Amino acid sequence: MTIKGLLFLTFLFILCSCSNKKEQELTLRENALLEREKQFENKEAEYDKLLKMRDSLMSVSKVIDTLPKVKEWPESLKIKWNSKMICRESNCSNYVIGDQRSEIWEFISDSIGMYTNVISNNQIKRVFNGHYLDSKIVLDSVKETSVKNKIKVSVELDDIKKNIIKGTQTIIGEDNCIAKFSVELTPSTKK
Repeated sequence: MTIKGLLFLTFLFILCSCSNKKEQELTLRENALLEREKQFENKEAEYDKLLKMRDSLMSVSKVIDTLPKVKEWPESLKIKWNSKMICRESNCSNYVIGDQRSEIWEFISDSIGMYTNVISNNQIKRVFNGHYLDSKIVLDSVKETSVKNKIKVSVELDDIKKNIIKGTQTIIGEDNCIAKFSVELTPSTKK
């Protein structure tokens, strides 16, 4: 082989090794770029999941905001109360003016509403649906069947102080007779 041939082969070898080195660098850069694209796709997918979660939470929040707020009795009422009721007027045969009654009243709330239980002889005698309106308590019972007749009872307590609540209970009997009782509630010492 001649010197020219040897020089040509050496030059060709150097040229090939340089281009091979460049090819390797190019392959390494390409692989690094592919890895970064893959990481970016993963982050983009995670971001999309977070956006969907945020949107679902916002829609749940909107639904919750449209639900009626659960109303509760003020903490000062959530105790047992002794009631003293005196009949003040009546055109009913079974209620006489001057009749007196004593019961225990409990103001309770749950997820369905506000109620007042009237307890006599350790048994619930009546349950009122309740509303607390601007310093006034309004209680209504549904028509109930007692032993002899159906009656409707409503209560308006409009004089509310820390240790005494006063108002009027109205009873409408089956024959549309009306009896009105003054109501006075005081905190019970019994638990």
